[in-house]
Amino acid sequence: MAEPKADRSRAERPLSPHLQVYRPLINMVMSIIHRITGVALYFGTILLTWWLTSAAVGPDYFNYVSSIFGSLPGRIVLFGYTWALMHHMLGGLRHFVWDTGRGFDLVTIDRLSWGTLIGSALLTAAIWYSRLTTTGVAL
Repeated sequence: MAEPKADRSRAERPLSPHLQVYRPLINMVMSIIHRITGVALYFGTILLTWWLTSAAVGPDYFNYVSSIFGSLPGRIVLFGYTWALMHHMLGGLRHFVWDTGRGFDLVTIDRLSWGTLIGSALLTAAIWYSRLTTTGVAL
């Protein structure tokens, strides 16, 4: 079998462009955030299951779990879960529009992406504002 010559140099191959070359676009960022919120919803649903199970166990354990969720770190987690839920829902609606074959021009893609981001923030704020005004509980 013939041995390759050791003195032949490797041809320089171009590197695939990555984040150093591409400027992140809003639709790229929304795609990544949609995946991250999906993972966050998985863990948040575990917490929701824990809370519902505590209600079935009894009032003492329910009060214990509710006091954890009522603490400042618990409220921050619940606020993040609310935002992740709203963002993932609106991202799903954006994908539903694309599944119908509409909204593929660049202007509409950008508008839907920004709408998802702004809409999730507004919906989260509205949910927490209504919670605070109906219960009288301050953050």
